Amino acid sequence: MRLQSAIAAGSCRRFFTFQPIIPNPYASPGALPYLSRTFAPFRNNPMSDSIKHECGLAFIRLRKSFSYYQQQYGTVLWGLNKLYLLMEKQHNRGQDGAGIASLKLNVEPGYPFMNRKRSNAPQAIADIFSQIGQEIEELERYHPNIRNHPGLMKGHVNYLGEVLLGHLRYGTQGKNKLEYCHPFINRDTIPTRNLALAGNFNIVNTDELFKRVGKVPSETMRFSDLAAMIELMHQNLCEEDERTPGKLDIKNVLRATLPIFDGGFHVGGFTGNGIGFVFRDAHGIRPSYYYIDDEVVVAASERAAIRTTFNVAENEVKELMPGQAMIVDENGEIEFAQILEPQERKACSFERIYFSRGSDEKIYRERNALGYNLSEQVLHAIGHDTKNTIVSFIPNTAEVAFYGLVKGMEDYLAKVKTERILSWGKNVDPVQLEELIQRRIRIEKIAIKDVKMRTFITEDSSRNEMVQHVYDITYGTVRPNEDTLVVIDDSIVRGTTLRESIIRMLARLKPKKIIVVSSSPQIRYPDCYGIDMSKMGDFVAFNAAVKLLQERGKAGCMDEMLERCRQLQAEDKLDTENVVKRLYESFTPEEISDKIAQLITPEGMNIPVQVIFQSIEKPA
Repeated sequence: MRLQSAIAAGSCRRFFTFQPIIPNPYASPGALPYLSRTFAPFRNNPMSDSIKHECGLAFIRLRKSFSYYQQQYGTVLWGLNKLYLLMEKQHNRGQDGAGIASLKLNVEPGYPFMNRKRSNAPQAIADIFSQIGQEIEELERYHPNIRNHPGLMKGHVNYLGEVLLGHLRYGTQGKNKLEYCHPFINRDTIPTRNLALAGNFNIVNTDELFKRVGKVPSETMRFSDLAAMIELMHQNLCEEDERTPGKLDIKNVLRATLPIFDGGFHVGGFTGNGIGFVFRDAHGIRPSYYYIDDEVVVAASERAAIRTTFNVAENEVKELMPGQAMIVDENGEIEFAQILEPQERKACSFERIYFSRGSDEKIYRERNALGYNLSEQVLHAIGHDTKNTIVSFIPNTAEVAFYGLVKGMEDYLAKVKTERILSWGKNVDPVQLEELIQRRIRIEKIAIKDVKMRTFITEDSSRNEMVQHVYDITYGTVRPNEDTLVVIDDSIVRGTTLRESIIRMLARLKPKKIIVVSSSPQIRYPDCYGIDMSKMGDFVAFNAAVKLLQERGKAGCMDEMLERCRQLQAEDKLDTENVVKRLYESFTPEEISDKIAQLITPEGMNIPVQVIFQSIEKPA
């Protein structure tokens, strides 16, 4: 589509505006503080297609000697063990690859002090740490008691360092080669000028970064945000070290570097002389948490991961504020520096809705409230007929929102019961009372994910038939032609999997009606700072609006928008105006939702399908 191509040609940074969702008054207070107007697409959502761009970061700085951990915890490998746990507790953030880097402090000249290991194996974290374990086992064959000698262990085990950096990777655009796995390292003969970086980010001006350092990237590296970021930061690091030899101030390096990064980022790293750091973008788009005690400094993308790994309370894990850097110097002293002026909060919505671990209590409450907020719309859609409605979810990430939806419907049912009993006065029929008390919201486990199927078939028609069987259904749960089936999931992005697989599967149960509920609002615009996707034509909401324009004889406005995009592009102002807003202004959200329902209904299916999205503004 021409309009879609024109928009994709420019930066998308102005194509979304963030605004808090107004929570349901019955939901827990403050449950939805970070959710935003535009919701980015993501990968591995069972109702959407494979789109992904979120990663996980793990940073550890040991503040004691290895002998301390040997005496206190019985192992010199305490830091490595914690890094492994911290990464495993964030494995939801990346299955395309993983990597670790370590830095040994106070190493004699001529000995290696910085090491890195990466893997893009199917179980990348396990692969990395099993290799480290094998190295230690091999060492013990020749030195059986070496574990009792922390100094020898540090000297012989490559990854036994005081500064540890771990990363879980979700790749973009199918770039899942080992070369793209973090951390990246730039090496130098001068220890201070060695640099390791890893992070969770999306940068939209990589070409500009490469131009600033005067380098033409290789065909491999030109697709890598991190390659551009580390080149610029390394250049500034070397220049700072030249100005102040032996007195490197990492804050100056960060202040020269971070303002040039155009995107959302949460990055950790260290220099060869022992300075560790973690920094975050000015809008707080990507999540960042840390924990500090007298033994360790920790940073990660998940609050719950830190809590579980180090067994600490919620209030002990802090959030790194937007634009801040946490710096740990060579001696383990900690400093927080405001590198970028903090801007309006624009947290990536799908971090809250889908991507972050649901074991975090704030994330759990928010997702629960998202489901609760939908209960009124669902009750209206079923005509408040809870007796002939079954509520379910597509595993597994929508389960918490499902609980919230059911709670909202149960609250309604409790109110109905109370009013009915009060209306009876003293004329209470025991049979009617018993029947009323026993009424419940009907919930069932409708869909079961049998296997992660990877079909070798390339023919579209055959592949679609195979994809239908990724999930199986629980037969006998739905009364044919009598029950309405309500199924909730995190979002509806492209709708292809819904049409080709999910709806067809649910139709086998022969419900009277299928209602698909999305815990996120309609996805209308790209979000290049959050989860990366830049093609308007991939969004089912966009295609629904285009279809409505065509049906109502207004397709000419598409040409007007295209011309406006070309004009802005010629003036180098394509990122200053959201032209596509005009596309949606002619329609209500309900009209677009109804058209989406038509688009995701398989051809020839006679079971009615309705789609309900999370609303942004609270209904009047």
